[in-house]
Amino acid sequence: MFLDRPILPLKRSCMAYFILVVLLASLSNSIAIRHTNASDVSTLAQPAGSTDLSEFKWMNRPVIVFADSPADPRFSEQITLLESQIEELQKRDVVILTDTDPEALSPLRKKLRPRGFMLVLVGKDGTVYLRKPFPWSVRELSRSIDKMPLRQQEIRDRREQR
Repeated sequence: MFLDRPILPLKRSCMAYFILVVLLASLSNSIAIRHTNASDVSTLAQPAGSTDLSEFKWMNRPVIVFADSPADPRFSEQITLLESQIEELQKRDVVILTDTDPEALSPLRKKLRPRGFMLVLVGKDGTVYLRKPFPWSVRELSRSIDKMPLRQQEIRDRREQR
């Protein structure tokens, strides 16, 4: 009796169920990745405090965001821009340092001497590659990083490993 019925509707419902399960698994994985990346923002951006650039030499590319106050609209805009594409910065080994207290005279403030808002990009070799008195997008920062000789070498090395 069961064998007399066509199997095609059963196959369709099984296939629909399988597709639904795959889509739900994919969606939940995507949500988990977004959540993980959002939590990485707090580990990527950190107050400069008594940080010395030598701590990052050959390991990371520090991006330092200076402002005279955390309420500075340029500072808020810059942090928002950096957080919006945190994955691109992580690919390039970027660490974000913030300094919004000019009275503290941190070692970074003494060395880089910002006036008001300033964005500074430092290479893995400790060289200051970029100083900007206004916010920059991650796209612009990524392009500057990708032009650095060490980054070019990293890209070549990755291609050879594949």
